[in-house]
Amino acid sequence: MRHFSLRLTLGLAAMLFAAAPLAATAQTTADSIAIRKLYDEALAHGQSYENLRYLTGQIGGRLSGSAQAEQAVQWGKVVMEKIGLDRVYLQEVMVPHWVRGAKEKAQVKGSKGKGLNLNVCALGGSVGTNGKLKAQVIEVQSLKELAALPADKVKGKIVFFNRPMNPLYVETGRAYGEAGDQRRSGAAEAAKRGAVGALVRSLSLAHDDFPHTGTMRYEDNVTKVPAAALSTNGADELSQLLKADPSLTVELEMSCQQLPETKSYNVVGEIKGSKYPEEIISVGGHLDSWDLGQGAHDDGTGCTQSMEVLRLLKATGLRPERTVRAVLFMNEENGVRGGTKYAELAKAAGEKHLAAMESDGGGFTPRGFSIEAEPATVRKVQAWQPLFRPYGSGEFVAGHSGTDIEPLKEQVKALIGYHCDSQRYFDIHHTAADTFDKVNRRELELGGASMAALIYLISKYGL
Repeated sequence: MRHFSLRLTLGLAAMLFAAAPLAATAQTTADSIAIRKLYDEALAHGQSYENLRYLTGQIGGRLSGSAQAEQAVQWGKVVMEKIGLDRVYLQEVMVPHWVRGAKEKAQVKGSKGKGLNLNVCALGGSVGTNGKLKAQVIEVQSLKELAALPADKVKGKIVFFNRPMNPLYVETGRAYGEAGDQRRSGAAEAAKRGAVGALVRSLSLAHDDFPHTGTMRYEDNVTKVPAAALSTNGADELSQLLKADPSLTVELEMSCQQLPETKSYNVVGEIKGSKYPEEIISVGGHLDSWDLGQGAHDDGTGCTQSMEVLRLLKATGLRPERTVRAVLFMNEENGVRGGTKYAELAKAAGEKHLAAMESDGGGFTPRGFSIEAEPATVRKVQAWQPLFRPYGSGEFVAGHSGTDIEPLKEQVKALIGYHCDSQRYFDIHHTAADTFDKVNRRELELGGASMAALIYLISKYGL
């Protein structure tokens, strides 16, 4: 009897051991079928592209505080209501209101009096020139080089920051982040040395005539001096002219100004979880954009993809087990007020946030996701990589997620950034060239499907 019991126990163990891989395979097959449904729906009936067409064509650039930003809020609310979500609502948030004013002008004037026009645009948040600002120019490659210059070399001049993005990085976002200090802090650091203005080489690897705007920061108790971005072609030309004539001057004219803060909103829509409604997964993009273009890739694509995640889940009948929210954040570009307010309200309400995903890298071909979480959580998400490889979006790496969801960091188990091909993004980023015609429908819809697939798995299995 004892030997029989031992044989029976060993036999059952063998059966269970054999059944475990079969069960796992069956589950993987079920997940694969569900994900295929999401991609099929997106490719056959996706609505991200047409929603983006309306947002960019009928509303256009949506700088915080503008009438276009307010129109975009109402548009986002209507789109999500039409999806038929369980709840759609607005979150009030106060935002900065900076206006560019008339088109900026800049001209180089040499010792012989000849003028050459430069393609420039004011950096977001800059003060105006109060007429025309004319001064000699000194070129530097970095904040460190500026700090090392004698005071008399800088005082009364316009500092020209001409460090290009590093072309050797395959990941262009790394090059952008590294070169961005001169845009963010250049004017303040120049003012500390007695400069009267700042010109900054556009943050782009492309060589063209489009100046790239972007936010800059002043410091308390430091004189606010005008700051403008030069197109990369303009920066190269100015640099060459300075070598030939170090005494040349630049005449700059900008009428931008900072107006009082104004009321705006985040737009939120959600599907309640069927099993764990108290656990929340957020997915979003930022509704505001700079004013030079249509805000297509930055970040109209992220907004339309985030709303599409909810539509895809509904259209395929894959009701999430945990609550999924789409959030259109306001004011990412020059303040992050929307992301901060969303996190504040979530904490005040005692909400349990499981994960947050952001799409803010353009609507190009999907590549995968970056995950900010404890190593064990990162590994759990990475275990789903094989399900995404057939769709070209199987690169799951630990790394930064996104600006708008960063304020949630202490409240969630994972912050996730949607990644797409980045090689063309900074050619148009923050420029007049960021328009609807630069977006490919299939690339955009594939991205929304990739996001929906990962949201579906997190909703089903948790973290």
